[in-house]
Amino acid sequence: MSGGSEVEHLIELMAKLPGLGPVSARRAVLSMIRKKSLLMAPLAKAMAEVEATVRECNICGNITTHQFCDICRNPKRDQSTLCVLESVADLWAMERGASFKGRYFVLGGVLSALDGITPESLRIPMLIEQVVGGGVSEVILALNATMDGQTTAHYIAEQLSDSAVALTSLAQGVPIGGELNYLDDGTIAAALNARKVF
Repeated sequence: MSGGSEVEHLIELMAKLPGLGPVSARRAVLSMIRKKSLLMAPLAKAMAEVEATVRECNICGNITTHQFCDICRNPKRDQSTLCVLESVADLWAMERGASFKGRYFVLGGVLSALDGITPESLRIPMLIEQVVGGGVSEVILALNATMDGQTTAHYIAEQLSDSAVALTSLAQGVPIGGELNYLDDGTIAAALNARKVF
């Protein structure tokens, strides 16, 4: 069944979102159409506003609509502890747990020789510059417990080996092969509290 080329195009775009397949996308679009004034119009407006203003935080790489995100602008955050993460989704997962009170740094991915992802492809040089620049006493390598995540953690540790900064990683609670974005708040809090020297 076809609802017109514009509707079909919207369904195709929605189906590209994580967690939505063609059937779920069709249901979502039908629901939005049925509630045009309550749902579709405000959603379209919000998406246009975000598209026009969204950017990366100049300090940590979080998503924001300002030069610096709310976390980096918060003077109550511990400026001496820096938690290094693979993605913004991981940062949001850490914030959901409300256990960490320091600052973050999002790499934007992990090293992967197979995919041609080098340190320069990521934000690793910026991380090293921030840490070496001073004010940081501990770097928590909270990268996903995957082969590429651990390779990236070891590379960063090697780059910071001459600094006086303490390097730690998340402890038990994060399963091997697990990704922070899929963990519950209690697991993240336990892993953060039991971190160990890297």
